[in-house]
Amino acid sequence: MPIEVSHLTHCYSEGSALRTVALNDVSFRIENGEFVGIIGHTGSGKSTLVQHLNGLLKPTSGQVLVDGEDLNGEHVNRRALRQRIGLVFQYPEYQLFEETVAKDIAFGPKNQGLSAAEIDERVRYAMDCVHLDYQKYAERSPFELSGGQMRRVAIAGVLAMRPSVLILDEPTAGLDPRGRDRILSMLEELHARENVTILMVSHSMDDMARLATRLIVMSDGKIVADGTPREIFMQEEMMTSIGLDVPEAARLCARLRAKGYDLPADLFRPEQLKEQLLRLWKEGSQC
Repeated sequence: MPIEVSHLTHCYSEGSALRTVALNDVSFRIENGEFVGIIGHTGSGKSTLVQHLNGLLKPTSGQVLVDGEDLNGEHVNRRALRQRIGLVFQYPEYQLFEETVAKDIAFGPKNQGLSAAEIDERVRYAMDCVHLDYQKYAERSPFELSGGQMRRVAIAGVLAMRPSVLILDEPTAGLDPRGRDRILSMLEELHARENVTILMVSHSMDDMARLATRLIVMSDGKIVADGTPREIFMQEEMMTSIGLDVPEAARLCARLRAKGYDLPADLFRPEQLKEQLLRLWKEGSQC
């Protein structure tokens, strides 16, 4: 289910002295199965953009086409399209409210009018996707769980709707390293196993280096770069100019190159840097 954004502009407080342009003539296309990272400094328009992709905001001008249909068209079934695009806000655990994990995850499918058997199957599927054992957690209160587990319950509630596209706004924000790694591993596995199209907003360049196959870079409501992580992270000067960093591995690689180490300029993942350093060590030991 491709998503095409065409000349999208969004202004807050339109027609008043407080008018603010949050998105300015933004265009791009997301193909099926992509894992796209959306990065940019605070206030660059990332969150405003993803809310348009689910139809929560209407454009001031421009279009969002979902599988060829204008999400804001006059006769479009907006509810049906929204069900195919799951949106996970920042700190989604604050939206949990049911007395058990299973009931919370079942809320969306139940409102779709599905049968009890189908709802149960979807709850089990979603809990498996987020690495929560059904027998252990289904009847527990979500408020007895850790912060990371609660977040996974909230994400499971979205996955239970069986979306074709999953959009996540800062999914690891506020989590400890263990909880963060579990969320990232879960997303990595979900993308590989289910081929779900994923769009993720994050400030962490290391998270993006690990997961994304494509990066869209935003600044002041515009797209300033769009390419593979390798293409984007090689532009360190551009990233720095708009208040962004590059992954830690890329920074370390640059420092080592400056000291004369024979390393490629496009390393941005820890495992890549480790492999190249081992190569240099082996070459040196053989001399």
